[in-house]
Amino acid sequence: MSMTPRRLRAAAGAAALSPLALLAATQPAAAQAVIARSAESPIVVLARSVDPNIPPSESGQTREPATPIATSYPAEAAGDGNTSAGYNLSRWAEDWTRYRDPQKRDDVLDRLKYLPLDDDGDVYVTLSGEARLRINLTTNPGLRKAPHQRQDILRLVGGADVHVGKHLRFYGEIAHGGLDGQNLGTPAATLRNDLMLQQGFAELRGAVGGVTVGGRYGRQEFTDGPNLLISQRDNNTIRFVLNGARGWVRGKTLRLDAFDFRMTRFGDGGMGDDKVDDGRRFSGVTGGVVIPRDWFGGSKLYLDPFVWRLRTDAATWGATTAREARNYAGARLWGEVGRLTIDWSANHQSGDFDGREIDATQVLMAQTYRLGAASTAPRIGFHADYASGGGADGHGKLRTAFSPFGNNIYYSYALFLTPTNLKAIAPNFTFQPVKRVRATLEYQWTWRADNTDAVYRANGTALPGTQIVPGSKVADVARAQFVWSISPRLSATMRLEYLRADTVLRRAGLRDSAFAAGWLSFRF
Repeated sequence: MSMTPRRLRAAAGAAALSPLALLAATQPAAAQAVIARSAESPIVVLARSVDPNIPPSESGQTREPATPIATSYPAEAAGDGNTSAGYNLSRWAEDWTRYRDPQKRDDVLDRLKYLPLDDDGDVYVTLSGEARLRINLTTNPGLRKAPHQRQDILRLVGGADVHVGKHLRFYGEIAHGGLDGQNLGTPAATLRNDLMLQQGFAELRGAVGGVTVGGRYGRQEFTDGPNLLISQRDNNTIRFVLNGARGWVRGKTLRLDAFDFRMTRFGDGGMGDDKVDDGRRFSGVTGGVVIPRDWFGGSKLYLDPFVWRLRTDAATWGATTAREARNYAGARLWGEVGRLTIDWSANHQSGDFDGREIDATQVLMAQTYRLGAASTAPRIGFHADYASGGGADGHGKLRTAFSPFGNNIYYSYALFLTPTNLKAIAPNFTFQPVKRVRATLEYQWTWRADNTDAVYRANGTALPGTQIVPGSKVADVARAQFVWSISPRLSATMRLEYLRADTVLRRAGLRDSAFAAGWLSFRF
């Protein structure tokens, strides 16, 4: 596409508006050079279902069929998350070009979704934002007898998506995490962070030989895989983001994604202290296959094989901290067959930790069945999950399974459990008690996979004392979530949980815990 001088000036103005300049300041010299050259559920039904009426894993927004993005592969399966009423957890995955027509705009916020920078409207900016007010209450924090903890949480996010024609774009997003309350301990930087560049990348895409190809470089969210292995972690105030490159090729029924990322070491101050963590590198390839729609009497299924590598310079298992290189080989089968929704994944983990062989496995299976023809009909379901454990004591193979950065609230809203050395089964029921309100109830039984290994919480650390006590049963967890979709922009969510400590936790001196959370989220 040739550009007139006017378009060139507009493109230059767009680049000046991009927060990529902020990203360059936080990257190493090589990264700055690339930027300069580019110029650019918790509850199982909620966490992994593709039902369009069930909230995403860690969001109060309800799902609807995804708005198509510029790809020939089905947008909802392209590895960019699901879109609801135009909104996506990853805001860069949204398509607001319909507001190019003024007749389709209802208010001033609609106007902010499409701001042309040239006469033809080929160069334009989309602005986005979020404000979330949240309160968490936890009794016996850490599962030890202690005064309750109250967290008063504020999330503020602002983003700009600059499109320069059909092939080039720049995306930038800044975020603030505010935290107050009682008995806070030492807050994580993903809860309290004065200001950070949450995302900032350049993207180039086009069509070659009838398929869509593209690439992206910079700080970005990445969720192309099973939700229990990789997630934005929307439950946190500051979302989980990585730094590096992602490229893809997408046809009508096949796709391939390749990536190479470094993790982010979060600070809690201003823009300059959230650094690229060269000590943690995540890279690999994820594929996608559209299962023929006429199979199984009519279906909408996807198969996503993956091969990944996670290198951590200072991993800790038991009393040992050492370098770990962990390889993942697995696949995810997910989608719908009639009224049945499934999300099944399995992976084997190999590699080495401190010279010892890694041999771990995860099998994660969720399924629900809709009890009526309407998409809002009640659903019954269950999830059954296995994650191997053992060897953290320094003997033999290391069999502790580990998720790179998965959905950290899936087994416990209060973050007491994770898919490492775990067996869990949980029936659940989802229904709509009143219009625009979706409720899910779940009861989970939890055991250790290996009785000689610890019980692990969501941050990957062992619950104290659990590695030295006998027993198998860990806990029962009762949970409920209620999501009120007040409007496409505004939602209210409530979560309730009671964890009843069983044999292993009791013998380690740990206690029951109750958790309650409620929040309002406004996005435009």
